[in-house]
Amino acid sequence: MRFRAKIVDVACLNHFTRVINTIAKLAKTCTLRLTVDKLYFILTDKVANGGVSMWCELNQGNFFDEFQMEGVAAEHNEIYLELTPENLSRALKTAQNAKTVKIKLTNKHCPCVTVAVELPSLSSSSRIVTHDIPVGVIPRRLWNDFREPSVPDFDVSIYLPVLKTMKSVVERMKNLSNCIVLEANLNGEMNLKIETDLVSVTTHFKGLGNPPWVSEDGSQNSTQDRDPESMAEARIDIRKLLQLLAGQQVNPTKALCNIVSKRIVHFILLHEEVSLQYFIPALA
Repeated sequence: MRFRAKIVDVACLNHFTRVINTIAKLAKTCTLRLTVDKLYFILTDKVANGGVSMWCELNQGNFFDEFQMEGVAAEHNEIYLELTPENLSRALKTAQNAKTVKIKLTNKHCPCVTVAVELPSLSSSSRIVTHDIPVGVIPRRLWNDFREPSVPDFDVSIYLPVLKTMKSVVERMKNLSNCIVLEANLNGEMNLKIETDLVSVTTHFKGLGNPPWVSEDGSQNSTQDRDPESMAEARIDIRKLLQLLAGQQVNPTKALCNIVSKRIVHFILLHEEVSLQYFIPALA
């Protein structure tokens, strides 16, 4: 089992750092899945128990100048590691002016992801700063616990408003309640609502648009039979929503959410080389 990768391009390094910073805001620990073509950051808190789930997917070719990995076996050419993304984020903070960053799997008293940062120096020799980040190797028998979540059979799918605008609205609302109602319809309308015994506050967004979903068999999603004016809604933990909005550094080119009424809100943030899915379960 071997893994080594190298980033030379400054823009790629900065982009990778922003992705890791976003992951670190969303998960204290997560699973890093390595394949020949992709990296995945996975959080699988049980939604049924009120936890959020996350699935972030990166094409390695868009970030790394060199990328080599050998999985646990020829027929299972993948590696699954448990890590603390904040540790990786801290290591990359030292790499802002780096000439190169090398990341590899090592064994130093315990399995580690070692980040070696080559920094420019006034002398002819470079300075190397090395960070050893302890990781847990996840055995093959547990890999099925980390499959890609399926897109839920949603009632409404809608594009999100500008995330900064949405964040400022939610930040103000969090002082009024611990939960927020997110509702939307197929007319491109979305509302954020706070309802307590003392106050009722609603922010309306219009003209957002609804993504065209086509299932694998080529048919339209079942939402086509739904009344366009009818609102689908879910009441969710406002802190979990704010965590997603406040931690966002990927600057997605597309952001949308799918609502399964009274069950779950599924967020999808897309950038050219990155896709991030985030699931927040509805409160009873």
